[in-house]
Amino acid sequence: MNKNQCNFIVIIFMVFINLSCSKKSVLNENTIFRYNEHSNVSSLDPAFSNTLRNIWPVNQIFNGLVLLDDSLNIKPDLAKSWKISNDGIKYSFLIKKNIFFHKSKIFGVDSTRTVDAYDFEYSLNRLKNPELGSPGSWVLNNVKSFKAENDSIFSINLKTPFAAFLGILTMKYCSAVPKEAIEYYGVRFGKNPIGTGPFKFKRWEENIKLVLRKNNQYFEKDDSGTQLPYLEAISITLLPDKKSEFMEFAQDKLDFINSIDSSFKDQLLNVNGDLKKDYQTSVNLSSGPYLNTEYIGFFLGKKDSPINNKNLRLAINYGIDRKKMMKYLRNNIGYPANKGFIPTGLSENINTIGFEYNFEKSKKFLTDYQNETGKKIINLELSTDANYIDIVEFLQRELLEIGINIKINIMPPSALRQAKSNGKLQLFRASWIADYPDAENYLSLFYSKNKAPNGPNYTHFENLLFDKNYLESYKEQSTDLRNQIYSELDQMIINEAPIVPLYYDKVMRFSKKNVHGIKSNPVNQLNLKRVYKK
Repeated sequence: MNKNQCNFIVIIFMVFINLSCSKKSVLNENTIFRYNEHSNVSSLDPAFSNTLRNIWPVNQIFNGLVLLDDSLNIKPDLAKSWKISNDGIKYSFLIKKNIFFHKSKIFGVDSTRTVDAYDFEYSLNRLKNPELGSPGSWVLNNVKSFKAENDSIFSINLKTPFAAFLGILTMKYCSAVPKEAIEYYGVRFGKNPIGTGPFKFKRWEENIKLVLRKNNQYFEKDDSGTQLPYLEAISITLLPDKKSEFMEFAQDKLDFINSIDSSFKDQLLNVNGDLKKDYQTSVNLSSGPYLNTEYIGFFLGKKDSPINNKNLRLAINYGIDRKKMMKYLRNNIGYPANKGFIPTGLSENINTIGFEYNFEKSKKFLTDYQNETGKKIINLELSTDANYIDIVEFLQRELLEIGINIKINIMPPSALRQAKSNGKLQLFRASWIADYPDAENYLSLFYSKNKAPNGPNYTHFENLLFDKNYLESYKEQSTDLRNQIYSELDQMIINEAPIVPLYYDKVMRFSKKNVHGIKSNPVNQLNLKRVYKK
């Protein structure tokens, strides 16, 4: 073979290699889902899945007994079925067969094993272990006992009936973890997770990137019989700056962003909350209710405070134009809170008549307050963090028109949380994101025995009739009758006005046009097992 022939063969070989690499790159690009987590991820241990930054990747790696679909229906996950005793105390779950943990050296050389009821017994025992210090240990507060009856049956006995309990079990805290992995990794399990989910842990570069790979042994298939998930990998960058995140998305380096920073909302959205024409050909917007109520709380635990007078609280509630606030400050990202405290997404079967803007009604309640107390000048202090300064300044202007002076106190978020919990604030901006998808979770903020700092009742609202009916809702197994009780309780909150509901939040998901299967859901869970790029 002469020199020219050798050179020709080398050139052909190099072209083949380049073509192969190019093809591989395109293939990988179309099977990798890329998003950013600007808050960083602190742990992939489901016992510490108390924030969305942790919950989203944990949801790809782990499964529990039951799960929520995008319409908040409770569906089987690792449990094939379940039974609830007539008294609402005992829950019995039948565990699916042939579900495998991710392959790992902890089971032997590239080996695995099946999940059984004893894994749930171990996982829940671990969750309540005080040495672990899981923020999710509270989910077992009403649990008297639990055990694996055998490999297939896992039973839970409650202390008292609680109709919302199944919803609690959908939380990622209640995922199945293998005992072998906990014993092998110890406190490092959060950096070396092993679950049963559609994706398995591959690599974590601290503060840079987290990579998950497809679990080829995943048990679910789609309606046509194709094994899930469709994607080969998930790449999660950990850029701390939301501006950088948006620029990466704009440059096609990210496939998806969740919500949008206020500084960019006018660039993407018009005042009605719809995509501007410039982006409609390149970006998909998926939106829907988010189980989060933004509100102003009144602290009612100080006897000589003016806000203990209901007329003043009602004057404030009727004096705010929530529709105008949402349109001009939020681009309609959310829904005006003109019903109760229970947000859109849970309130479809809750019949509450809330506060509509009514200047004359507001002035009347204010006059009633002034006549009753003799106080003509009203000065109140409203505390917030800097993220909501535009909202509270709007409230300040609105209430000045009816004769209420609001002083704004801007605090760091951590200081605001602490002061709110300790009853140090007269009025405070707050929000409540559902822990589990049941209206009871919102009503728990007004149960007298839940007073802060030991519970979420930051207003220190106290009402004997409310407490009585609230406890009755625990026992009611009928969904219709329970919703009737919830409606009465929610209406009571509006009538007594310990809070000012501002708006119910909205999930806003932006994805590239080649991404399919991204849906919004009211708990803002990220489900990627049915997502694909085309």
